[in-house]
Amino acid sequence: MIEAALRTGIPYVDVAAEIEANVDTFAHFADRARAAGAVIVPAMAFYGGFGDLLATAAMGDWTAADEAHVAYGLSGWHPTAGTRASGVVSGQRRGGRRVRYANGRLEYRDDKAPTLEWPFPEPMGPRAVIGEFTMADVVTIPSHLSIPDVRTYMTVEAARDLSDPDTPTPAPVDERGRSAQTFLVDVVVRSGGDERRAVASGQDIYAITAPLAVEAVDRILTGRTRTTGVASAGEIFDALDFLRALSPHISLELRP
Repeated sequence: MIEAALRTGIPYVDVAAEIEANVDTFAHFADRARAAGAVIVPAMAFYGGFGDLLATAAMGDWTAADEAHVAYGLSGWHPTAGTRASGVVSGQRRGGRRVRYANGRLEYRDDKAPTLEWPFPEPMGPRAVIGEFTMADVVTIPSHLSIPDVRTYMTVEAARDLSDPDTPTPAPVDERGRSAQTFLVDVVVRSGGDERRAVASGQDIYAITAPLAVEAVDRILTGRTRTTGVASAGEIFDALDFLRALSPHISLELRP
């Protein structure tokens, strides 16, 4: 698809959340896309793009940070068939190992991910999470932000749902077709002894991907972009303005 977009000179936006696929997009197409003045935005979805926008907004005027943490507070996770299929492929590509981003690079590990408590803000409050439950944010965030350690976390209940083969697919509960699942994404960036935070909440992790992708396409077609080539959401768009445009779909709070 990216090859076709480059041949025809049209922008490309995808919603791929797979870590390896996004790494390949940056590795294989960055130079060619930049030389052609093309726009390629990978992971423009709940996982990858959303966390990157929140981290970029939280950074504000910082040019670098020591670490970034993206904690996913999901009430539950009823995965789609696509989520399950892509998870199988990702697992095969990394030989069953887990992955994390530390010391400025991806690390593949055979040990078990830690379980710890994350201090989500109210109304969710502290919850048990799987530490280093690594999502596409470890590709998108460090692709343009100088942060050597990027960690992502997932509530234990949601991780359990995902691993259970009997968990059903999402079921619509309102006129917009959204499921009852809710989310709270808590992003913290730290530099020295300082900390900045961005918190977003909403309903249905899959339903929020459509507004994210459509807003991205609209901004590309109307020239509201900051760069060309392969670029993640936080690099190519004004992150805070983009998030505010999603106000019909999410609640947002910055905590400097």
